Amino acid sequence: MNVMRPIRTVDDLEQAGLIDGAEALSLEAVAERYAIALTPTIARLIDKADPADPIARQFVPDMAELVVTPEERADPISDHAYSPVEGIVHRYPDRVLLKAVHVCPVYCRFCFRREMVGPQGLGTLDGAALDAAFAYIRDHKEIWEVILTGGDPLVLSPRRLEEMLRQLADIEHVKIVRFHTRVPVVDPLKIDGALIAALKASGKTVYVALHANHPRELTAEARAACARLVDAGIVLVSQSVLLKGVNDDPDVLASLMKAFVETRIKPYYLHHPDLAPGTGHFRLAIAEGQAIVAALRGRISGLCQPTYILDIPGGHGKADIGKSAVRDIGEGCYSISDYRGGEHIYPPEGQ
Repeated sequence: MNVMRPIRTVDDLEQAGLIDGAEALSLEAVAERYAIALTPTIARLIDKADPADPIARQFVPDMAELVVTPEERADPISDHAYSPVEGIVHRYPDRVLLKAVHVCPVYCRFCFRREMVGPQGLGTLDGAALDAAFAYIRDHKEIWEVILTGGDPLVLSPRRLEEMLRQLADIEHVKIVRFHTRVPVVDPLKIDGALIAALKASGKTVYVALHANHPRELTAEARAACARLVDAGIVLVSQSVLLKGVNDDPDVLASLMKAFVETRIKPYYLHHPDLAPGTGHFRLAIAEGQAIVAALRGRISGLCQPTYILDIPGGHGKADIGKSAVRDIGEGCYSISDYRGGEHIYPPEGQ
Protein backbone atom coordinates (compact mmCIF):
# COMPACT_ATOMS: atom_id res chain seq x y z
CA MET A 1 0.00 0.00 0.00
CA ASN A 2 1.34 3.43 -0.96
CA VAL A 3 0.70 5.56 2.12
CA MET A 4 -0.89 8.87 1.10
CA ARG A 5 -2.30 10.08 4.41
CA PRO A 6 -1.06 10.25 7.99
CA ILE A 7 -1.16 7.07 10.06
CA ARG A 8 -2.78 7.67 13.45
CA THR A 9 -4.24 4.35 14.61
CA VAL A 10 -3.32 0.69 14.94
CA ASP A 11 -5.79 -0.04 12.15
CA ASP A 12 -3.95 2.45 9.92
CA LEU A 13 -0.66 0.68 10.68
CA GLU A 14 -2.17 -2.66 9.67
CA GLN A 15 -3.69 -1.28 6.47
CA ALA A 16 -0.31 0.23 5.55
CA GLY A 17 1.33 -3.18 5.99
CA LEU A 18 3.53 -2.00 8.87
CA ILE A 19 2.11 -4.55 11.33
CA ASP A 20 0.09 -7.75 10.95
CA GLY A 21 -3.31 -8.64 12.36
CA ALA A 22 -1.94 -10.48 15.40
CA GLU A 23 0.22 -7.50 16.33
CA ALA A 24 -2.72 -5.15 15.87
CA LEU A 25 -4.75 -6.81 18.62
CA SER A 26 -2.02 -6.48 21.23
CA LEU A 27 -0.84 -3.02 20.18
CA GLU A 28 -4.23 -1.48 20.95
CA ALA A 29 -3.12 -1.47 24.59
CA VAL A 30 -0.11 0.68 23.65
CA ALA A 31 -2.27 3.01 21.55
CA GLU A 32 -4.60 3.57 24.49
CA ARG A 33 -1.70 5.03 26.47
CA TYR A 34 0.59 6.70 23.92
CA ALA A 35 -0.23 8.60 20.73
CA ILE A 36 0.57 7.17 17.30
CA ALA A 37 1.36 9.26 14.21
CA LEU A 38 3.49 8.68 11.13
CA THR A 39 3.51 11.01 8.15
CA PRO A 40 3.35 9.50 4.66
CA THR A 41 7.01 10.53 4.21
CA ILE A 42 8.11 8.47 7.20
CA ALA A 43 5.86 5.51 6.38
CA ARG A 44 7.39 5.28 2.91
CA LEU A 45 10.90 5.22 4.40
CA ILE A 46 10.22 2.03 6.37
CA ASP A 47 11.62 -1.19 4.92
CA LYS A 48 8.78 -3.63 5.57
CA ALA A 49 11.03 -6.58 4.76
CA ASP A 50 13.36 -5.71 7.64
CA PRO A 51 11.97 -6.65 11.08
CA ALA A 52 14.72 -4.52 12.67
CA ASP A 53 14.22 -1.48 10.44
CA PRO A 54 15.60 1.56 12.33
CA ILE A 55 12.92 3.91 11.00
CA ALA A 56 10.09 1.60 12.05
CA ARG A 57 11.67 1.17 15.46
CA GLN A 58 11.39 4.92 16.06
CA PHE A 59 7.75 5.33 15.08
CA VAL A 60 5.86 2.00 15.07
CA PRO A 61 4.57 1.11 18.56
CA ASP A 62 5.94 -1.89 20.42
CA MET A 63 4.58 -3.92 23.32
CA ALA A 64 7.81 -3.16 25.20
CA GLU A 65 6.39 0.33 25.79
CA LEU A 66 4.12 -1.13 28.45
CA VAL A 67 7.12 -2.28 30.52
CA VAL A 68 7.87 0.48 33.03
CA THR A 69 10.94 0.28 35.27
CA PRO A 70 11.19 1.81 38.77
CA GLU A 71 13.53 4.66 37.76
CA GLU A 72 11.30 5.85 34.89
CA ARG A 73 9.03 8.83 35.44
CA ALA A 74 6.27 10.73 33.64
CA ASP A 75 8.23 14.01 33.69
CA PRO A 76 11.84 12.77 33.54
CA ILE A 77 13.54 16.17 33.38
CA SER A 78 11.02 17.95 35.65
CA ASP A 79 9.52 20.40 33.16
CA HIS A 80 6.60 20.99 35.53
CA ALA A 81 8.83 21.96 38.44
CA TYR A 82 10.39 24.74 36.36
CA SER A 83 7.16 26.03 34.81
CA PRO A 84 6.28 29.40 36.40
CA VAL A 85 3.34 29.92 34.04
CA GLU A 86 1.58 27.56 31.64
CA GLY A 87 3.66 26.89 28.53
CA ILE A 88 6.94 28.28 29.92
CA VAL A 89 9.85 26.23 31.28
CA HIS A 90 12.56 28.41 32.85
CA ARG A 91 15.33 26.04 33.91
CA TYR A 92 18.40 28.04 32.88
CA PRO A 93 18.85 31.74 33.70
CA ASP A 94 19.12 33.18 30.18
CA ARG A 95 16.64 31.09 28.23
CA VAL A 96 13.14 29.65 28.37
CA LEU A 97 11.18 27.00 26.56
CA LEU A 98 7.89 28.15 25.08
CA LYS A 99 5.63 25.12 24.63
CA ALA A 100 2.75 26.58 22.66
CA VAL A 101 1.58 23.26 21.28
CA HIS A 102 1.74 19.66 22.49
CA VAL A 103 1.02 17.83 19.23
CA CYS A 104 3.48 16.52 16.66
CA PRO A 105 3.35 15.34 13.04
CA VAL A 106 4.95 12.06 14.24
CA TYR A 107 5.22 10.51 17.70
CA CYS A 108 8.57 9.02 18.60
CA ARG A 109 8.28 5.88 20.70
CA PHE A 110 11.11 7.10 22.96
CA CYS A 111 9.75 10.64 23.50
CA PHE A 112 10.66 12.11 26.89
CA ARG A 113 7.41 14.12 26.88
CA ARG A 114 5.24 11.19 25.83
CA GLU A 115 2.93 11.69 28.82
CA MET A 116 2.31 15.32 27.76
CA VAL A 117 2.00 15.19 23.95
CA GLY A 118 -0.64 13.87 21.59
CA PRO A 119 -4.43 14.15 21.45
CA GLN A 120 -4.60 13.09 25.10
CA GLY A 121 -1.84 15.51 26.11
CA LEU A 122 -1.67 19.09 27.31
CA GLY A 123 -3.13 20.60 24.14
CA THR A 124 -2.40 23.98 22.55
CA LEU A 125 -2.13 27.18 24.58
CA ASP A 126 -5.16 29.40 24.19
CA GLY A 127 -4.94 33.16 23.73
CA ALA A 128 -4.97 34.01 27.43
CA ALA A 129 -2.27 31.44 28.23
CA LEU A 130 -0.09 32.68 25.38
CA ASP A 131 -0.49 36.26 26.55
CA ALA A 132 0.61 35.21 30.04
CA ALA A 133 3.61 33.36 28.61
CA PHE A 134 4.74 36.39 26.60
CA ALA A 135 4.16 38.63 29.61
CA TYR A 136 6.51 36.40 31.61
CA ILE A 137 9.18 36.67 28.90
CA ARG A 138 8.69 40.44 28.75
CA ASP A 139 9.02 40.80 32.52
CA HIS A 140 12.21 38.72 32.82
CA LYS A 141 14.96 40.75 31.23
CA GLU A 142 17.55 38.01 31.78
CA ILE A 143 15.87 35.96 29.03
CA TRP A 144 18.15 36.16 25.99
CA GLU A 145 16.80 33.14 24.07
CA VAL A 146 13.31 31.75 23.54
CA ILE A 147 13.11 28.12 22.41
CA LEU A 148 9.84 27.08 20.78
CA THR A 149 9.29 23.41 21.39
CA GLY A 150 6.44 21.23 22.53
CA GLY A 151 5.21 19.15 20.75
CA ASP A 152 6.49 20.43 17.44
CA PRO A 153 5.95 24.17 16.90
CA LEU A 154 6.06 23.80 13.11
CA VAL A 155 2.72 21.98 13.11
CA LEU A 156 1.22 25.44 13.57
CA SER A 157 0.13 27.37 10.51
CA PRO A 158 2.38 30.16 9.22
CA ARG A 159 -0.29 32.66 10.31
CA ARG A 160 -0.31 31.38 13.90
CA LEU A 161 3.48 31.27 14.05
CA GLU A 162 3.79 34.78 12.69
CA GLU A 163 1.28 36.10 15.23
CA MET A 164 3.30 34.56 18.05
CA LEU A 165 6.68 35.70 16.79
CA ARG A 166 5.58 39.28 16.27
CA GLN A 167 5.02 39.39 20.01
CA LEU A 168 8.72 38.65 20.47
CA ALA A 169 9.71 41.41 18.05
CA ASP A 170 9.15 44.14 20.62
CA ILE A 171 10.92 42.38 23.49
CA GLU A 172 14.34 43.98 23.19
CA HIS A 173 16.21 41.68 25.58
CA VAL A 174 15.30 38.57 23.55
CA LYS A 175 17.97 38.20 20.89
CA ILE A 176 17.68 34.56 19.79
CA VAL A 177 14.67 32.49 18.76
CA ARG A 178 15.17 28.76 18.37
CA PHE A 179 12.76 26.11 17.05
CA HIS A 180 12.98 22.41 17.89
CA THR A 181 11.39 20.36 15.14
CA ARG A 182 11.25 17.19 13.07
CA VAL A 183 9.17 18.75 10.29
CA PRO A 184 11.91 19.20 7.63
CA VAL A 185 12.52 15.44 7.83
CA VAL A 186 9.01 14.09 8.34
CA ASP A 187 7.02 16.57 6.22
CA PRO A 188 9.56 18.41 4.05
CA LEU A 189 7.08 20.09 1.72
CA LYS A 190 5.70 22.06 4.68
CA ILE A 191 8.94 24.07 4.65
CA ASP A 192 7.78 26.65 2.12
CA GLY A 193 8.13 30.39 1.68
CA ALA A 194 5.20 31.23 3.95
CA LEU A 195 6.53 29.13 6.82
CA ILE A 196 10.06 30.50 6.46
CA ALA A 197 8.75 34.07 6.48
CA ALA A 198 6.82 33.26 9.67
CA LEU A 199 9.92 31.84 11.34
CA LYS A 200 11.71 35.13 10.72
CA ALA A 201 8.82 37.37 11.74
CA SER A 202 10.36 38.29 15.10
CA GLY A 203 13.32 39.99 13.44
CA LYS A 204 15.63 38.12 15.83
CA THR A 205 18.45 35.73 14.99
CA VAL A 206 16.76 32.40 14.23
CA TYR A 207 18.07 28.89 14.79
CA VAL A 208 16.35 25.61 13.94
CA ALA A 209 17.37 22.47 15.81
CA LEU A 210 16.49 19.51 13.60
CA HIS A 211 15.81 16.15 15.23
CA ALA A 212 16.92 13.13 13.18
CA ASN A 213 18.42 9.85 14.36
CA HIS A 214 19.32 7.81 11.29
CA PRO A 215 21.03 8.83 8.02
CA ARG A 216 18.12 7.47 5.97
CA GLU A 217 15.95 10.24 7.41
CA LEU A 218 17.97 12.84 5.48
CA THR A 219 16.37 12.11 2.11
CA ALA A 220 16.81 14.34 -0.93
CA GLU A 221 13.49 16.00 -0.05
CA ALA A 222 14.56 16.59 3.56
CA ARG A 223 17.89 18.04 2.44
CA ALA A 224 16.09 20.35 0.03
CA ALA A 225 13.80 21.54 2.85
CA CYS A 226 16.84 22.25 5.02
CA ALA A 227 18.50 24.09 2.13
CA ARG A 228 15.49 26.39 1.87
CA LEU A 229 15.90 27.27 5.55
CA VAL A 230 19.67 27.79 5.35
CA ASP A 231 19.43 29.84 2.18
CA ALA A 232 16.94 32.10 3.97
CA GLY A 233 19.54 32.87 6.63
CA ILE A 234 18.35 30.45 9.30
CA VAL A 235 21.09 28.55 11.11
CA LEU A 236 20.52 24.81 11.52
CA VAL A 237 21.91 22.59 14.27
CA SER A 238 21.13 18.95 14.96
CA GLN A 239 19.64 17.01 17.84
CA SER A 240 19.72 13.23 17.94
CA VAL A 241 19.06 10.57 20.56
CA LEU A 242 21.41 7.61 20.96
CA LEU A 243 18.99 4.70 20.55
CA LYS A 244 19.52 0.97 20.82
CA GLY A 245 18.63 -0.65 17.50
CA VAL A 246 18.60 2.65 15.62
CA ASN A 247 22.01 4.34 15.70
CA ASP A 248 24.03 2.55 18.40
CA ASP A 249 26.83 1.81 15.95
CA PRO A 250 29.80 4.07 15.18
CA ASP A 251 29.41 3.65 11.42
CA VAL A 252 25.69 4.54 11.47
CA LEU A 253 26.29 7.47 13.79
CA ALA A 254 29.20 8.69 11.67
CA SER A 255 27.02 8.53 8.54
CA LEU A 256 24.31 10.53 10.30
CA MET A 257 26.71 13.24 11.44
CA LYS A 258 28.29 13.47 7.99
CA ALA A 259 24.82 13.76 6.45
CA PHE A 260 24.06 16.67 8.77
CA VAL A 261 27.25 18.50 7.81
CA GLU A 262 26.66 17.84 4.09
CA THR A 263 23.22 19.43 4.58
CA ARG A 264 24.77 22.51 6.25
CA ILE A 265 23.55 21.44 9.69
CA LYS A 266 26.05 21.67 12.56
CA PRO A 267 25.97 18.56 14.78
CA TYR A 268 24.98 19.77 18.22
CA TYR A 269 23.55 17.37 20.82
CA LEU A 270 23.52 13.58 20.97
CA HIS A 271 21.15 12.83 23.85
CA HIS A 272 21.35 9.84 26.15
CA PRO A 273 17.71 8.64 26.28
CA ASP A 274 15.66 10.12 29.09
CA LEU A 275 13.92 7.99 31.70
CA ALA A 276 10.46 8.25 30.16
CA PRO A 277 7.99 5.43 30.93
CA GLY A 278 8.24 2.39 28.70
CA THR A 279 11.44 3.41 26.91
CA GLY A 280 13.94 1.03 28.51
CA HIS A 281 14.28 -1.00 25.30
CA PHE A 282 15.92 2.05 23.67
CA ARG A 283 18.48 2.81 26.38
CA LEU A 284 22.11 1.81 26.36
CA ALA A 285 24.43 1.97 29.35
CA ILE A 286 26.33 5.24 29.54
CA ALA A 287 29.60 3.33 29.13
CA GLU A 288 28.32 1.89 25.83
CA GLY A 289 27.39 5.36 24.64
CA GLN A 290 30.78 6.73 25.62
CA ALA A 291 32.52 3.98 23.65
CA ILE A 292 30.43 4.71 20.55
CA VAL A 293 31.06 8.45 20.76
CA ALA A 294 34.78 7.88 21.38
CA ALA A 295 34.89 5.75 18.24
CA LEU A 296 33.85 8.79 16.19
CA ARG A 297 37.11 10.55 17.03
CA GLY A 298 39.51 10.14 14.14
CA ARG A 299 36.77 8.44 12.11
CA ILE A 300 35.06 11.67 11.04
CA SER A 301 35.90 15.37 10.83
CA GLY A 302 35.74 17.57 13.87
CA LEU A 303 32.90 19.37 12.11
CA CYS A 304 30.85 16.21 12.58
CA GLN A 305 31.37 15.67 16.32
CA PRO A 306 28.24 16.02 18.50
CA THR A 307 28.25 16.59 22.24
CA TYR A 308 27.01 13.53 24.13
CA ILE A 309 24.74 14.78 26.90
CA LEU A 310 22.47 13.58 29.66
CA ASP A 311 19.56 15.63 30.97
CA ILE A 312 19.99 14.89 34.66
CA PRO A 313 16.74 13.55 36.15
CA GLY A 314 15.11 16.00 38.51
CA GLY A 315 15.58 19.07 36.33
CA HIS A 316 19.25 19.65 37.15
CA GLY A 317 20.13 20.47 33.54
CA LYS A 318 22.29 18.94 30.86
CA ALA A 319 25.71 17.42 31.49
CA ASP A 320 28.36 16.51 28.94
CA ILE A 321 28.84 12.82 29.67
CA GLY A 322 31.39 12.19 26.97
CA LYS A 323 34.07 12.17 29.67
CA SER A 324 34.54 14.58 32.53
CA ALA A 325 31.03 15.03 33.90
CA VAL A 326 30.50 11.36 34.71
CA ARG A 327 32.19 9.12 37.28
CA ASP A 328 31.55 5.38 37.57
CA ILE A 329 30.77 4.53 41.20
CA GLY A 330 30.04 0.84 40.65
CA GLU A 331 27.06 -1.51 40.36
CA GLY A 332 25.82 0.24 37.21
CA CYS A 333 25.58 3.62 38.93
CA TYR A 334 27.27 6.91 38.07
CA SER A 335 27.85 10.26 39.73
CA ILE A 336 26.93 13.05 37.32
CA SER A 337 28.06 16.66 37.74
CA ASP A 338 25.56 19.31 36.70
CA TYR A 339 26.40 22.75 35.32
CA ARG A 340 26.26 24.24 38.82
CA GLY A 341 28.77 21.73 40.21
CA GLY A 342 26.16 19.58 41.96
CA GLU A 343 26.57 15.81 42.10
CA HIS A 344 23.72 13.44 41.22
CA ILE A 345 23.40 9.66 41.19
CA TYR A 346 22.27 8.09 37.90
CA PRO A 347 19.99 6.23 37.60
CA PRO A 348 18.09 7.70 40.55
CA GLU A 349 16.47 5.38 43.05
CA GLY A 350 13.03 4.13 42.04
CA GLN A 351 10.06 6.21 43.11
